[in-house]
Amino acid sequence: MKRAAVRPAKGDLARKPSARPLLVVDGDSFAHRAYHALPKSIRRSGDRGGGAILGFANFLLRLYEAELPRAVLVAWDSLSAPTYRQRLFPAYQGGRQFDEELVDQLEILPEFVAACGFANAKGPGYEADDFLAGAVAEEERRGGTTLVASGDRDAFQLASAATTILHPVKGGELVRIGPAEVRERYGVEPRQVPDFIALRGDPSDKLPGARGVGPKGAAALMREFATLEDALAQGRLATQADALRLYKRIATMDSAAPVPELGDQESTWDRAAVLARDWGLNNLAVRLDQLERAKGIEPSS
Repeated sequence: MKRAAVRPAKGDLARKPSARPLLVVDGDSFAHRAYHALPKSIRRSGDRGGGAILGFANFLLRLYEAELPRAVLVAWDSLSAPTYRQRLFPAYQGGRQFDEELVDQLEILPEFVAACGFANAKGPGYEADDFLAGAVAEEERRGGTTLVASGDRDAFQLASAATTILHPVKGGELVRIGPAEVRERYGVEPRQVPDFIALRGDPSDKLPGARGVGPKGAAALMREFATLEDALAQGRLATQADALRLYKRIATMDSAAPVPELGDQESTWDRAAVLARDWGLNNLAVRLDQLERAKGIEPSS
């Protein structure tokens, strides 16, 4: 995994949080969006697909320029190995099929991220979501703030006073989601989102939820009981208890997922430009060259 070339010792990280946020990105989420949004006629060298790479790269660069983070971590799924969620619940995310050209681009996108001077997190058994949670937990421990870019509403469980979710809406805009927005959208606190998902269900992940309980019913239960376990302890939904506990575990991001130590990073747009040219993505390379020339005016941490 790519780390900053020079970073302070771990103790210093804990004592001296930067005023700039850590930016954590769900790489698969935005690469998928780019692949389906851009024409398949975008090719890279060897007549291989380039739309997901180009779209994701442009998104990442725009986000970096807008937020000026102290460091960037991009999290990825491992498509070749089952996750613990799939072992616990074989129907989880069942039926998903990815085009070969998309998978090909997902495999090399971490190389682009590393060339930019940023970090990747990817490992068998985990999803990108888990690395998001791991990075947020570490940054909150060190007293810093985090921006989490994800198209998955599961990430709303990470919202806090120190962590804001950047969630895409129509037109490519990113809206900021904090605890107040989670309460407004779902009627629950961020920490209750996994309980809410377990009760409501999640069709995209093939989680059935509780029989006869929709979004309003799930929110009402969470207002009455602090947690799913509290509701079960009071005899609610007793016949579905084991299944609901399993759904909650699946909906809960694993903050123990291993993430690289994230000291303040120095962008290396020149290296990324070389890689983009090697891939035949010359317009992207030109943009990266421009960013490299403009680095002298970037604010320091």
